[in-house]
Amino acid sequence: MKASCKRHLLQFIKPGGTSRGVLTRKETWFLILRDGDKTGIGECAVFRGLSVDDVPDYEQKLQWVCRNIEMGLESLLSALSAYPSIQFGLEQAFISLGSGDPFILYPSAFTESAAPVAINGLIWMGDRKYMEEQLKQKVDAGFNCLKMKIGAIDFETEIDILKAIRTGYSAEEIELRVDANGAFGREDVFQKLESLSALDIHSIEQPVKPGQPELMKELCEAGLVDIALDEELIGVTSETKKRELLHIINPHYIILKPSLVGGYGGSEEWIALAGETGTGWWVTSALESNVGLNAIAQWTFTLGNPMPQGLGTGQLFSNNIESPLEVQDGHLWYRKDRPWNMNLI
Repeated sequence: MKASCKRHLLQFIKPGGTSRGVLTRKETWFLILRDGDKTGIGECAVFRGLSVDDVPDYEQKLQWVCRNIEMGLESLLSALSAYPSIQFGLEQAFISLGSGDPFILYPSAFTESAAPVAINGLIWMGDRKYMEEQLKQKVDAGFNCLKMKIGAIDFETEIDILKAIRTGYSAEEIELRVDANGAFGREDVFQKLESLSALDIHSIEQPVKPGQPELMKELCEAGLVDIALDEELIGVTSETKKRELLHIINPHYIILKPSLVGGYGGSEEWIALAGETGTGWWVTSALESNVGLNAIAQWTFTLGNPMPQGLGTGQLFSNNIESPLEVQDGHLWYRKDRPWNMNLI
């Protein structure tokens, strides 16, 4: 078996605004395995500024993986606990290698184009006009679950935008999720959650920065808006620490990004532990190309979670890998009659 890797820099069609800054491009790596006439491909989607594996020797570690691919998947995964995005790329590549089709990792009704995955429509931060334009586009496109990034512009403006949605659509018609990316502090978070609670908000992701479990516990106990942990999960790798975190905070939901939490294996461990505390969950992509998005979507479909998932990021990039993935009426479909175009890899 031979392995190689290739860097790919995804370019945003429009800058993506979050409370951590504005994104214009996203680095990712493809891991390619070859064994005789078989090929496997996986995506190692390091997220600079967020991933625990955003380290100077990332490329060197990938090269080490390629040189030592004969160690096998389990041994490599064990050696790479500090590199969750590489773990995920390896899982994809090995499953892909063993498949009759390198892009069918989890055969199902989804890959047969018989059933889709429900997804939320993502609203990036920007000025009021831009955010309202995005909202209209998503509603017109058939989304009944919207996720809005908040925390970077004036909070009252954000509240006004959310109020406008609620004026036109009830919570039964449009489910509203918000994502603060840790933008709020102890001094204002309770007041802001109280304002949001009047708007039938489904949930808020990561209202305060991670690493404050007692404050997060207070927010969950306050019951103003259901709390979802996102960045809080990053870098928590042992089963003991995961269980401890969930039992201390007792969140309403956890958000699983396989590239950030150790791939399929790390995500499935979180799901099992969430079951112990009655914690809900859904899956979100982390700005992967269509290669990684496809791998996440196929696995997610097999989990049978009916909630809208966060898998609508494939349309963000001007130089994405052409694929059978298509967003239609608030759902992600795999159109098996459409080919993959791997010219960029």
